[in-house]
Amino acid sequence: MVKALRKEWNKMKIEYDSERDLLYIYFAEPEKKAAETVTIKPGVYADFDRDGKLIGIEIIDASELMGKKIEFTLPEQRAVV
Repeated sequence: MVKALRKEWNKMKIEYDSERDLLYIYFAEPEKKAAETVTIKPGVYADFDRDGKLIGIEIIDASELMGKKIEFTLPEQRAVV
């Protein structure tokens, strides 16, 4: 039996843009496009791919949140067919 090998991107990347005060946490290749963006709370957004997999989290006005506890729950996502 031959198994197909699938390349997995198993790294997390964090970028901070000080000019826009924007923090982005990548859970997939940065080139991967979001099919859906969900507002978790004002200023915090979760990006999902077309299969419903979390690919990134964006935090706007990040410097205001850095000194505070950042806590949120991600909604359950259904796979998009």
